[in-house]
Amino acid sequence: MKSVQMPLQTPLQISLGLLAMATIALMSTPSAGANVDGLWLHKGGGTLRIRNCGDGVCGTIASVSPQVDPETGRPPTDKKNADPNQRNRPLVGVPVLMGMHPNGPGKWTGRLYNVEDGNTYTGHLIELGPDTIRLEGCALFFCGGENLTRVKSTAATR
Repeated sequence: MKSVQMPLQTPLQISLGLLAMATIALMSTPSAGANVDGLWLHKGGGTLRIRNCGDGVCGTIASVSPQVDPETGRPPTDKKNADPNQRNRPLVGVPVLMGMHPNGPGKWTGRLYNVEDGNTYTGHLIELGPDTIRLEGCALFFCGGENLTRVKSTAATR
């Protein structure tokens, strides 16, 4: 039986091979595998419900504060929406995180709807820790953001 001799590899070739394998392993791991599903508290007292949507996440308004619009005496509506046909819809249930796809570890990029001005912006959801996320959005050269804290799960929040 004839033996086949493999050429010897240099340390540089071995290092490059290991680097290539590590790169492939990292590329095959989900980039934003953190768990941001749940209910998140806004600084104004309202809450946002975030769920997995395909390979990304989406979010809707779960509650608002105050629960009654002082001008109308009724639940708040999306009165600043750019689309006049949407201005009478209740704020609870309005999608505010749309098309948020992984863009690095603990980070998603997509569209954010701002109920305060009725516009949609390119934005980011960033996981700062297991109980804190940050929503950031930009319009032209102006950027802003705010942190939200996770609402602890109870039977009423599921």
